[in-house]
Amino acid sequence: MDPVFSLIDLVIHFDKYLPGIIDTYGIWTYLILFVIIFCETGLVVMPYLPGDSLLFVAGAMAGAGYLNIEILLISLFVAAVIGDTVNYWIGNTTGMKLLEKNYSLVRREHLEKTQEYFTRYGGITIVIARFIPFIRTFAPFLAGVGKMSYRWFITYNVIGAALWILGFTLAGFFFGGIPIVQQNFNYIIYAIIALSLFAVASIFVGIFRAARSCTVTDNAETEKKE
Repeated sequence: MDPVFSLIDLVIHFDKYLPGIIDTYGIWTYLILFVIIFCETGLVVMPYLPGDSLLFVAGAMAGAGYLNIEILLISLFVAAVIGDTVNYWIGNTTGMKLLEKNYSLVRREHLEKTQEYFTRYGGITIVIARFIPFIRTFAPFLAGVGKMSYRWFITYNVIGAALWILGFTLAGFFFGGIPIVQQNFNYIIYAIIALSLFAVASIFVGIFRAARSCTVTDNAETEKKE
């Protein structure tokens, strides 16, 4: 296999290679996991990195004694909080300029609506987005673009990170060692990924329906004025 494709496969499916990585790199595995979670939450261009499945596998490895659960939870929690924080400030400082410059379909009124949305629903969005792949990468960026109060953002950032990291990692820690789980480990990982993709699809369907509804409403208003 081409080295480039091998590297891409390793990054995207890092969760599958984690046991071997632990054997090879030992304590440095914590730093590797930290970097992956930070990049997946902190860099808007890397939403494809593993998240939920990686946390579950890491928890299972800790349950089997390969990793220290306390160090794992603390390092992943810090990575998730810092990642969202960096993403927020990227959106807050440069996001609006980038969107207006590079995407002609993004109009000023769209950005104003984004600001209104995060003023009203920003907190719950930041928490829920933690559990939805792709969305969790873009949510803090858009919160920054929407000028969500940083005091409120960091509060919900911490809450969301704690729920996400504890939920998936401890699920792997406590249930990853059960024989039926071990025998069907790949299927469980695929199920987590499938549920995550289903959540993403549901979000996009909702956005599409909302956009179509707004378009119909705008057209109806235009016809009335004419």
